[in-house]
Amino acid sequence: MTTMTLGDAGLEAALRDLRVAAPPAVGFGALVDAGLADRYAPIETPLGQAFVAWNGRGVSWIGRADDGAAFEARFRADVGRDIAAADEVPERLGRAIGSRIAGNRRVRIKLDLRGHTTFEVAVWMKALEIPHGEVRPYGWIAAEIGKPKAVRAVGTALAHNPVPLVVPCHRVVRSDGMIGQYSMGGPDAKRRVLSSEGLDTRWLEEEAAAGHRFTGSDTTHIVCNPTCRDARRVTPQHRVTFPSLVAASSAGYRPCLHCRPVSLAA
Repeated sequence: MTTMTLGDAGLEAALRDLRVAAPPAVGFGALVDAGLADRYAPIETPLGQAFVAWNGRGVSWIGRADDGAAFEARFRADVGRDIAAADEVPERLGRAIGSRIAGNRRVRIKLDLRGHTTFEVAVWMKALEIPHGEVRPYGWIAAEIGKPKAVRAVGTALAHNPVPLVVPCHRVVRSDGMIGQYSMGGPDAKRRVLSSEGLDTRWLEEEAAAGHRFTGSDTTHIVCNPTCRDARRVTPQHRVTFPSLVAASSAGYRPCLHCRPVSLAA
């Protein structure tokens, strides 16, 4: 007789495809621990109250909704798992999320990103590298992940980010420098989140409208993305702006090693 076994991936696929209810002896908590169901609770964010869902594999969903029932309905429709309300977010997880929103990129938060493509996950992980209070264009992420022509696909992936704020897709703007859309409430919500990080979004959009795409210092001859920490330290009398990296290079400027500006031609 031959005994067949399933690896972890095969077992997970088999469980995911089950269409029968779990046995009564299997408690909901066990399903949550195994990542077969989720719990959720409200959290406070720069946009007011939102809801966070999690399971034993990590945070799986963050979103705004009028109430818990609306959040549950959206989660079930988009994720396809059962979910139930908890009294509150676990203390350690709540502290970690608060710390991440406040700008700590090094705090560890497990994420459950099952069901998403390798490309989407690469985009989201790259967005995590953008510092608090800074922005980068879609083309920057595309270039950084080795897909320089995939600018539109980057935008689509960011729009599908299931864990906004924890993965800061609000720090990615249009390639023309304008704010762009945001899954947690559109451009105005995006401006509010960026403003909470100390970024002057009016100045940012005025610079973009004026064609000031890159900022340089005439003392260091280094050119940066406008919100780079180095660019923001340049005093007005030494600040030089450029419409393109080609123009900056022609003037003898070299790219910043911190923000790594790239051509936006794509």
